[in-house]
Amino acid sequence: MDISLVSWFVILLALFSANLPFFNERLFAVLPLSFTSKPVWLRLIELFVLYLLVGLIARMLESRIGSVFPQGWEFFAITGCLFIVLAYPGFVMRYMRKRHH
Repeated sequence: MDISLVSWFVILLALFSANLPFFNERLFAVLPLSFTSKPVWLRLIELFVLYLLVGLIARMLESRIGSVFPQGWEFFAITGCLFIVLAYPGFVMRYMRKRHH
């Protein structure tokens, strides 16, 4: 697989995954919940789990291309912040947009 294609795939996967908790009322878009609306804390836990899942997929793809580079805490701090920034559109649509009834 081309390195550029893998990079774009991981970026698009991260964008989709970061917004997934805010655009549905199911847990990981699969499991129905007994809540009428998903609480914020559950959305944040879901966001963290999806961050880990995207990271594992990216690491797997990196290992298939070549050698895996060792990562320090700085890498995870930056990618975590980037994942939160990618989640901003979903957060705005869920909590900050005015609803007209």
